[in-house]
Amino acid sequence: MSPDPREMRNGLLAGVGAYAIWGILPLYLKLLTGVPAADVLSHRILWSLVAVGALLLVTGAAGRVRAALAQPRLMGLLLLSALAIAANWLIYTAAILEGHVLDTSLGYFINPLINVLFGVVLLGERLSRPQWAAVAFALAGVAVLTISRGALPLISLGVALSFALYALIRKQAVVDSATGLFLETLMLTPLALVWLSTRPEPAWHWPGGTLALLAAAGVLTATPLMLFAVAARRLKLSTLGLMQYATPTIVMLEAIFIFGEPLSGAMLAAFALIWAGLLVYTVTTFSGPMARARVSR
Repeated sequence: MSPDPREMRNGLLAGVGAYAIWGILPLYLKLLTGVPAADVLSHRILWSLVAVGALLLVTGAAGRVRAALAQPRLMGLLLLSALAIAANWLIYTAAILEGHVLDTSLGYFINPLINVLFGVVLLGERLSRPQWAAVAFALAGVAVLTISRGALPLISLGVALSFALYALIRKQAVVDSATGLFLETLMLTPLALVWLSTRPEPAWHWPGGTLALLAAAGVLTATPLMLFAVAARRLKLSTLGLMQYATPTIVMLEAIFIFGEPLSGAMLAAFALIWAGLLVYTVTTFSGPMARARVSR
């Protein structure tokens, strides 16, 4: 059965909205310069819990939460995924606030190829020779930065590895995105409250404008995830796979043209190698299904 054009259009709009919001997140975080990254993370957890909890109440999804709570294995997986996404949020937030936006962009370009490596090493998936070449390109990009800096690009690798680990765990956890995010933030809430309660200043001592920005973190966390869920139900996985590169591209352009971060020769070489790897992997991954589709017609 051919896909419904209206459903496809809605899926595309939702996907564009999700990746655009993720892309402009550094602009939002820069407004919080001066707020410690751990404080931003804690507020993001608390306000995300409020935003997603309200959404679940409005949509009458409390039953899904109760069903999930009754599954010990699922809750264990969500605890692990919560820790992984908290690490990702903290690394990303600290990097943005400290002026390392390009490093975060590079991390999200590396991320799909880290997912591939996880699939091979942990899930027993097999790669073709061109796909192995794509992974080699990414490793070469990391090597270039390591040699030029004299140290591993820890921010880029931290962003990529933490999000790849999150995706790996969530792949095993059979739960919808809203319920999963609610339970993840619920389990992280005690850590956020402990951190904020041990700070020298009260958690709410920030000026009203800053508090409003911190509260907006809940909406900025929940909205793109909800849009992504809509897109995932209506679009082919290959389409989503290509769209995911929009976010780090937007972030890279912001880093260069808005935040004025210098694009060194080593960074440019690393981007070029990783882009080459992504191109090889994308072409070899999707050319097979496309060729079979042409033969079947």
